[in-house]
Amino acid sequence: MSGITGKLTQKQKRFVDEYLISGNAAQSAIKAGYSKKTARKIGQENLTKPDIKAYIDKRNAEIASSKIASAREVMEFYSRVLRGEETEEVPIATAEDVVTVTKKPAIKDKIAVSKEILKRYPVNDPVEKQKLKKLAADARISEAKAKSLEDNGQDIELLLDKMLDTLAKEDLKNGAE
Repeated sequence: MSGITGKLTQKQKRFVDEYLISGNAAQSAIKAGYSKKTARKIGQENLTKPDIKAYIDKRNAEIASSKIASAREVMEFYSRVLRGEETEEVPIATAEDVVTVTKKPAIKDKIAVSKEILKRYPVNDPVEKQKLKKLAADARISEAKAKSLEDNGQDIELLLDKMLDTLAKEDLKNGAE
C-alpha cells in the first residue's frame, strides 16, 4: 500500500482525508484546495480513480477502532434502515396514559440513508438519479396525503395540486443545475 500513497499528490491525500470526514466529494475537493468551480467534477472524478479508492480503503483501515463505528457498521446500519429492519420506540399519548409503540423507518428516513449510501458509492448514471428523484417525489406526495388526512378532511385535491406544483418547480430547478 505504501506504493499507492506515493502516487497521490498532497492535494489528493487532503481530498481523501476531508472526504473521510464529510462524505461530500465537492466540499472535500474545495477544502483540499481545488477550485470551487470545478470541485464537484474533480471530487467525483477522484472517487473513481483506483489509487484514490485504494488510499480511502487504507485510511479507513488506519482509523478503524473498536470504540468507533467502522464504515462497515455504518453501512450495515444504513442498509438495515433502508430495508425496514431497524425499529425505534416512539411514545404516544393516549387519554389515560403514554404508550410506547415500535415503528419501522419512515420513507423519508429511508431516503436519507439511501442518499448517505450513495455518497459513498457515487452514481453517475442519469437513470439511477432519476429513480432516486422519483422515489423522493413519491415520498413527498405520500407525506402530503397523510398530512391532509390528519388535517381532518381538508380538500385533498387542493393540497395535492399544490404539492405537485411545488414538485414541478423543484424538478425544473434541479434540472437547470
